[in-house]
Amino acid sequence: MGRITEDLIRRNSEHNDCVIFSLEELSLHQQEIERLEHIDKWCRDLKILYLQNNLIGKIENVSKLKKLEYLNLALNNIEKIENLEGCEGLTKLDLTVNFIGELSSVKTLGHNIHLKELFLMGNPCADFDGYRQFVVATLQQLKWLDGKEIERSERIQALQNFPVIEQQIREQEEAYRLKRAKDKEEAQRKLREEDENEAKERRHSVFEGQRYADISATLPFSVEHKDHVQEGQEGECNQKRFKDNEDDLEFWNKPSLFTPESRLETLRHMEKQRKDQEKLSGKKKKVKPPRILITEDGKVLNVNDPKLDFSLKDDEKRNQIILDLAVYRYMDTSLIDVDVQPTYVRVMVKGKPFQLVLPAEVKPDSSSAKRSQTTGHLVICMPKVDEVITGWRQTSESGTSPSDSSREHTNQRSKRIEKLEVDPSKRSFPDVANIVREKNPTPRRVRSEPKIIPSEEDPDFEDNPEVPPLI
Repeated sequence: MGRITEDLIRRNSEHNDCVIFSLEELSLHQQEIERLEHIDKWCRDLKILYLQNNLIGKIENVSKLKKLEYLNLALNNIEKIENLEGCEGLTKLDLTVNFIGELSSVKTLGHNIHLKELFLMGNPCADFDGYRQFVVATLQQLKWLDGKEIERSERIQALQNFPVIEQQIREQEEAYRLKRAKDKEEAQRKLREEDENEAKERRHSVFEGQRYADISATLPFSVEHKDHVQEGQEGECNQKRFKDNEDDLEFWNKPSLFTPESRLETLRHMEKQRKDQEKLSGKKKKVKPPRILITEDGKVLNVNDPKLDFSLKDDEKRNQIILDLAVYRYMDTSLIDVDVQPTYVRVMVKGKPFQLVLPAEVKPDSSSAKRSQTTGHLVICMPKVDEVITGWRQTSESGTSPSDSSREHTNQRSKRIEKLEVDPSKRSFPDVANIVREKNPTPRRVRSEPKIIPSEEDPDFEDNPEVPPLI
């Protein structure tokens, strides 16, 4: 059976970021809640509260919800309308399909002056003669009853006939009260019988278990004896299963009364069935051995438990191996775990291993894993380890190939040290200090040939002191 806890309220308040003190709307339907509690302390600002399809037997602990506007308590075990006077803002109350037989308890709703809609159909009181007239005359603030609008003429007529209708309602309530007392006694008697039968079954099962233990201890152990005991136990389980099926069929076929006790009995029966089924499934369920990914001798196995398509490509241009794994397109990346090793790669997809042996050794530290934004595929790039291939050189001992000679020539040239020439006789440098820009530069094409000035060493040279120097 369920109870209203703080964790339950927080789990149902995700729309308010799990903050419960400022919660305005709360839905706790179909939680098998038996008692209405704690809500008026933890959620004072509630305006809408859904509690339909539970096992609540009494309206309580909601009187402090001053802002509550809509309360849904349909499909519960409520037998009386009470404790709603403090809900000052209540405008709509749904009590469909409960066990309200005390129709006069609707008078307590006279304090809820803002109440406009009320649902009472499916309750025993809705079958009383004069039910609608009594409610319309008692709650004059109502505008709708059981989804039907209340006309002004209907209210006037109900007020005129109210004394007679009230007397009829009291008589029918008394008859229902006597019938309800008998139903409670019958339900308690059945409950006591069920408890006695369960106690007998438990004692019988303990006795049978002890009997099998005594037989096993007295008889000599053998394979045939073990098989005989197992067959006896299996036969007993089959008989118990057959008996349970018969009891279940009988339970659902027998007529039951429309009472809160019958609802609780049905729920207990379903819960017992669920527990028995869990026990049987727990016995039959075999624990699978862990998946072997690497054998004892260190051999890595190829495994594809997720059953995904993949492709392995050797990119020689970039010297890397590329694995394209077709994981599910809309799968969350947090459910994928990648582990790259030098000789194999392992990907865990939702806990299922995908493992593949690589054709060459790779660098795990330099590897990368990305997901495609269009297809969702997982692409893993794994750079290969640099390898020095020397086996083919041993086959050509007689001579060297052209590629070998060119490689040796390149190595020798790289080892040669080149020196810079600084001999001034081989290199001439212009005198920057004596560079003078000419005012009228002569084009190169019309420039005259330089005159040959004879040097002093020429034998035909005559020095005339009267001639001034050229510079």
